[in-house]
Amino acid sequence: MTIENIISAVQRRLGLHVDGRAGPKTWEAIHVALMAPGQGANDGAAPPDIQPVDSRSEKNIATLLPEVQPLARALVHKAALRGIQIKIINGFRTYQEQDQLYAQGRTAPGKRVTNAKGGFSNHNFAIAFDVGVFEGGKYLPESPHYKTVGLLGEELGLEWGGSWETIVDLPHFQLRPSWATECDETFMAELRRRVAEGEPLYA
Repeated sequence: MTIENIISAVQRRLGLHVDGRAGPKTWEAIHVALMAPGQGANDGAAPPDIQPVDSRSEKNIATLLPEVQPLARALVHKAALRGIQIKIINGFRTYQEQDQLYAQGRTAPGKRVTNAKGGFSNHNFAIAFDVGVFEGGKYLPESPHYKTVGLLGEELGLEWGGSWETIVDLPHFQLRPSWATECDETFMAELRRRVAEGEPLYA
């Protein structure tokens, strides 16, 4: 059974529009069904599980918000169906970890790897992850497969860093909340506010 077939089956069971593509509405309905039995459109019947992936990916997936986790697994499986091996190599980062990365290539040794300080990266809010392409167990920092994986991620309803107009980030994926229609500066400010006040990010 393909990922598309699984998603279509889930959509039918949850009473959603069936198109085989899991956008934010589909994943929100899945989350409700799993986390609040009896309140979802399927009256508590759990949809088919997306099987766990490799241990490295699972370790990073576990740092993401529940709404993002199934999408990350689905992307790994979807890429594998195309003969592309990917792993989730980064997930949540604290503000302090983000500041350390930002310092790299500036006030600390190494090359620059990010333009975002702590509190200004989607990774700081557990809604973003990075993938790595592997061949024969070897990590490939550059590969044409990243663009293929990017399109697969967009089909799942993820925002892909490779489609950004300013800073292109091919390995980067994130699940933008449905309320996040404003510019990135306003978006990030709202994320920081919600985290500071203990509000859910996807409500």
